[in-house]
Amino acid sequence: MTETPPSTGGDQMSVAAEQGRICALAAKGQRDLAKVAAIYPELFPAKPFDATLFGNVAMAIAFGAPWCDVAQLRLTNRAVLWGFAVDWLVDHEARSRDEIDRLTARCLAVADGATPEPGDALGGFLAELRDELATVPAFAAHRDRWREETRKVLAAMAREWDWKQNPDQLPSFEEYLDNADNLACTVVNVVHWIHTADPATLTHLDAMLAASDRVQRILRLVNDLGTYERDLRWGDLNALLLVPRTEVEQRIAELVAQARQLLDGLRENCPVQADYLARQIGFSSGFYRSTDFWGVP
Repeated sequence: MTETPPSTGGDQMSVAAEQGRICALAAKGQRDLAKVAAIYPELFPAKPFDATLFGNVAMAIAFGAPWCDVAQLRLTNRAVLWGFAVDWLVDHEARSRDEIDRLTARCLAVADGATPEPGDALGGFLAELRDELATVPAFAAHRDRWREETRKVLAAMAREWDWKQNPDQLPSFEEYLDNADNLACTVVNVVHWIHTADPATLTHLDAMLAASDRVQRILRLVNDLGTYERDLRWGDLNALLLVPRTEVEQRIAELVAQARQLLDGLRENCPVQADYLARQIGFSSGFYRSTDFWGVP
């Protein structure tokens, strides 16, 4: 069967030009993340932190906020990479709950302003994020919010580690979904919003965070649908281990409807950031149909 080429009119040229610009944002973001990995080789082993993972992260952020420039997305990309590092250390490297508790305590101390302990690569990377975020005037007013979202991520990842140690006592689907902070989506959004310092967004930050948490739950389940086979190989939890696929899909549909209502309510005051959250849902829904962020360990 012969493929029919798309229209070659001006609209197609404009669309392709915009897509090319977004891909350029992603390419530059990927190079920056590769530099970070080279600085912290013990934190980002080549397997599973391969070049494709860096590219996937940068691409997701670029497509989520295509109106931003490279400088505006740099810290957002790095915040995502920090979340991946925590996920890897807790899910796959930690051998005891004490080890996780020490990691959590070190990170929260850094979030509070402490100097990282010698040899603490994760804390060192977090301190870099903190110090760069602190150059933005909005950080002083919203630092506690960033610290709290960081704490929630660390607590959620530790909670999931506990669940994995007791495979005969898995959480309920509701408990699992309530732990969606382990996806580290909302904390990245907080970093993005503080760093870009849009006054309207910061004024309505509570409402933005409520919508972000709803989106985070959607992404948790969309991720699970796309990564079930890998999660089985890696021994990770997945919603499909708790309930049938049809129930997960139904919950996604319900959450998307709820998110649409929240985002519609935000568009009057924060139209750009409402689009930012909507684009996160759309990108992930398409992305996880075919691939995953992680490389092969």
